Amino acid sequence: MDFLSDFLTLFLDKLQSPTLGFLIGGMAVAAFNSRLQIPDAIYKFIVFMLLLKVGLSGGIAIRNANLVEMLLPAVFAMAVGILIVFIGRYTLAKLPNVKVVDAVATAGLFGAVSGSTLAAALTLMEGEGIGYEPWAAALYPFMDIPALVTAIVLASIYISKQRDNYSNKEEELSKQRVTAGVYAREQRGNTSDSPRDQGVTAGGYPRKQPERVKIWPIVQESLQGSALSALLLGLALGILTRPESVYESFFNPLFRGLLSILMLVMGMEATARIGELRKVGQWYALYAAVAPLFHGLIAFGFGMIAHFATGFSPGGVVILAVIAASSSDISGPPTLRAGIPSANPSAYIGSSTAVGTPVALAIGIPLYIGLAQALMGG
Repeated sequence: MDFLSDFLTLFLDKLQSPTLGFLIGGMAVAAFNSRLQIPDAIYKFIVFMLLLKVGLSGGIAIRNANLVEMLLPAVFAMAVGILIVFIGRYTLAKLPNVKVVDAVATAGLFGAVSGSTLAAALTLMEGEGIGYEPWAAALYPFMDIPALVTAIVLASIYISKQRDNYSNKEEELSKQRVTAGVYAREQRGNTSDSPRDQGVTAGGYPRKQPERVKIWPIVQESLQGSALSALLLGLALGILTRPESVYESFFNPLFRGLLSILMLVMGMEATARIGELRKVGQWYALYAAVAPLFHGLIAFGFGMIAHFATGFSPGGVVILAVIAASSSDISGPPTLRAGIPSANPSAYIGSSTAVGTPVALAIGIPLYIGLAQALMGG
């Protein structure tokens, strides 16, 4: 009963968080057919500012970390972030009626990192007297950014394949309609070989072989898109320059206000697409309940390898597991909204914030701390 009470408390607390609160507010405004609109130019400016800030934050954390000591944990963090997206692509996306782009965006959000979940874990670990490396918290951008980039690239590849398949089908049908009559007349006196055997279409055209989708142009286009360009620009500036003064005085104070406006816009859009989730809501709830714990256990296993290979502390292993179990409520939504605009925000934000985060906080953090203490004496 204590566990259920803690979970419900965290669940209700998340419903009152600014991220989900403004999202629900936007949904309510749209549901009442309000004419409220956010100009597109303002929306694009907000997204650019948010992504630049996220990149700067990650770059500053990486520059200030001890890269030699954190090399193996950082590589594992990157691997886990990318792996989480692929897991979602080939599990959630395979469930009945779940759209692939929505599943990939959801997996990207679960691969990205929640700063609030990480802060809660650090506070609890300090209370338990569990030590960890000073740079351990800086592992978050190594998982966060690769997960978001991977999700955008996977979605782009899928959309490109669907577009090519649709174009090929339309071209094939058009040729068949134009020449079906000619072919029928020619075949009345010829019953020998079928066009399928001869490698031709019904209209006498050579059968078009399916073309392999070229991956690199899609990756390049994704990286050159506005979302990832802003994110990677901020990351480079954070690593190569010293933007702390501008970051603390300008970007950081504005961030949550701008994020709230973006959530309002996404809530209004989500209401228009809420019907898409009526048949699949239970799958997102199931994924959001199971995925955080599973992702955290994968990262815990990688952390154990680093522990025995390099002396990575038990506390560091817990941090790696926690950031894998968390799902982004800050950096993820604006990045995915700009990078995968066709994905339904109510799918990935709702499953992450309403279910995934409470599961990670109420179950994940105590689970990983207990495992570390049992297996490594943390």
